Amino acid sequence: MLDYYPKTIHAAISTAFSLLILAAIAVTSLISYNVSEDAVISNSEAYMGEIITQVNNNIQSYIDNMENISLIIFTNKDVKYYISSNPFISREEVRSYQKNISDLFQSLLYTRKDIASIMVFGYNGRVVSDRRLTQLNPNVPPQDQDWYKQAVKEGGRSVISPPHVQNVLQGEYSWVVSLSRELKSINGMTGQGVALVDLKLNVINDICRNVKLGQRGYVFIVDSSGNIVYHPQQQLIYSKLRTEQIGRVMASEQGSFVDKDSGRIYTIHDTSFGWKIVGVAYQDELISNPSAMRNSFLLWAAAGLAVTLIISFIISHRITRPIRRLQAVMRQVERGDFDVRAEVGQAGEVGQLGRAFNMMVGQTRRLLDERVQTEKIKRRTELRLLQSQINPHFLYNTLDSIIWMAEQRKNEEVVLMTSALAKLFRASIAKDDELVPIRVEVEHIDSYLQIQKMRYRDKLDYAIDVPRELHAFKTPRILLQPFVENAIYHGIKNLPEGGMIAISARQADNGIEFRVSDNGQGMSEETIKLIMGAVRRDSDRDHIGVSNVNERIELAFGSDYGVSIESEPGEGTTVAIKIPQVR
Repeated sequence: MLDYYPKTIHAAISTAFSLLILAAIAVTSLISYNVSEDAVISNSEAYMGEIITQVNNNIQSYIDNMENISLIIFTNKDVKYYISSNPFISREEVRSYQKNISDLFQSLLYTRKDIASIMVFGYNGRVVSDRRLTQLNPNVPPQDQDWYKQAVKEGGRSVISPPHVQNVLQGEYSWVVSLSRELKSINGMTGQGVALVDLKLNVINDICRNVKLGQRGYVFIVDSSGNIVYHPQQQLIYSKLRTEQIGRVMASEQGSFVDKDSGRIYTIHDTSFGWKIVGVAYQDELISNPSAMRNSFLLWAAAGLAVTLIISFIISHRITRPIRRLQAVMRQVERGDFDVRAEVGQAGEVGQLGRAFNMMVGQTRRLLDERVQTEKIKRRTELRLLQSQINPHFLYNTLDSIIWMAEQRKNEEVVLMTSALAKLFRASIAKDDELVPIRVEVEHIDSYLQIQKMRYRDKLDYAIDVPRELHAFKTPRILLQPFVENAIYHGIKNLPEGGMIAISARQADNGIEFRVSDNGQGMSEETIKLIMGAVRRDSDRDHIGVSNVNERIELAFGSDYGVSIESEPGEGTTVAIKIPQVR
């Protein structure tokens, strides 16, 4: 079977998938493992529910005791009489009732160590507590406290507050949970005051802290508004260094849900007084022996998976081997070797792909050769065009100037202009070398400017500053003339006063930069873009060579070199031509 090789990739993939059916053994074992895991988690959630129920019962017991104390206060005639608005109670009676009520509260506290304080605040301004001497905090009016307002709002029903610091008594600051309710008159029609029973918060903390749900599990409590009543890491919650799914807890009914991001299981139990008691356990701790279950899965799946992997490896290797060979040939082509060819030894898609690749490489090689020849011809043609670029009007005007100077018997000027014109012609009809020494290019542009200066006289001046150490480097032939010609005809010619052209060269960034500057009329950004992107036309000879010079430089040396123009209307123009240092 292993000697059989499908003739098409489709058949090979079909064979591989057929053999991979053996992996169903592993899938079956995995399903069994997941079912067992789910069963363990379900049992653990049920166990967590029982623990949370027990915590709820314990807390409910304490809340019931507070409720019972409040009920004793609610039904006590002395308390009702003490806070009533009866105007006939003497001061001695007030003190007597106050002592009796305080003794009652103290006896209740004596039997209940979990109660922090018991107080009654009458609407008539009388206050009594379990203290012998009740001194209220003058800066904390009871009427401004939330537990007081809620009790008045509920009109006789008990209100359980979130944890807070109880500071209504002067000098006392205790963390408590408060149960408050409004006390009614004897006829039950009007409110006469508010009774307050404070439960020490450490009682709730002790109940929840001792609950263990695995190594990292814990219990926390939130009230009906989503405020945290207890959390083992409450400070981290307040500082936002730890988060809980409070929103989901408040939106969930009694039961469980799983936070997949953290792997926590939340078990929620609703209380009769509006709190939610939440147990949190981690999924990875609920399975007591995950390694045994995992080993059982591996034991049944290992053999089938091993056979499947071996067969899949062999078949995939046979499928991809010719593709890898073709890929290696492609890398050689990427590096520029177009003489390589892919081995075509098979029928089917891979063989067809190899043959098509070979045809593509051959065609690409032929096109590249043609492109190279075309570029060479193009560059020679452009050079010849630039060499033959002497404008007939320029030649006519130059010869006319020579005739005029001869008639005026200015023999020296005739000699100078004729010599300059001869040098200009000599550079134009020279052999087809694309690169010439910078010295030759400087002589050429100097001859051109001599002629123009003699023609325009006081309207044109120029300066050439090319260091001698740069003369031996090579430059494309007729590099500067197109820019100097543009500077004269478009920048200086129409100026009312004389113009100046400065030509310089310097070494810069491992290259040589020529700069052609004039103080002429300048040009706009749109005109610069037009010149740099202009296509040469026979009917427009003003800009012949400007864009072509840039193309010649980029073709010869790469895109890091070329021409850039800086100009503003009325401020003159500067052309920078950058070429590499070539000897």
